[in-house]
Amino acid sequence: MANENQFKLNTKFIATRNVKEYRETIPVWVNENDVILEIGCEWGTTTEILAQHCKEVIGTDLSPECIQRAREMRPNLHFEVLDGFDVLSALNMSKQFTKVYIDISGLSGYRSLLDVISLLTMYSTILRPEAIIIKSGALKHFAFNCIPWRSDDSKPIAHEKNNESEEIE
Repeated sequence: MANENQFKLNTKFIATRNVKEYRETIPVWVNENDVILEIGCEWGTTTEILAQHCKEVIGTDLSPECIQRAREMRPNLHFEVLDGFDVLSALNMSKQFTKVYIDISGLSGYRSLLDVISLLTMYSTILRPEAIIIKSGALKHFAFNCIPWRSDDSKPIAHEKNNESEEIE
C-alpha cells in the first residue's frame, strides 16, 4: 500500500533520446558547484565535457577495459569501474552527488523501461541528487505521452504535443 511519503522525491528526471540531446543538457543542468556521477561513461568523452562545467565528476563503467582506456585517454579525470545497478557502491564513494548522468545504451528499448525506472528510483531515493539525466529513448517516449491527472478539478494538466513523432530507439 502506498503512503504519502512515497512520492515526495525532489529529484528531477531528464530523459534524452540520443548522445546529442544527452550532451545538450550539460550547459543547462550543470553548474560549477555540481558533483556529478556519470554511469556508463565508456571512454570518458561526456565525462570530459561534464568536467568543464562542474566542480567534480566521476566517470564509471561496468567494463574494466573501457575504464582503463578512459584513464589512458584522460589521465586528469577520475574514473572507476562500477556496475550501474550497484547503487551501494556509488554510495560508498562518499560523495554528495548533485547530479547523475546515465548512459546505458542497453536500456533503450521498451522492454527495458521497467529496468530504467527501477534504476532512476534507486538513485533518486539513495543518493538524492537534484537531477538525473538519462539517455533512454523508451523513457523519453513514455514520459512524452504521460499526462498527470489532477483530482481537484477532474482535468488533466495541460499537455501540448508538437508535430514531431517520438520514436523509440
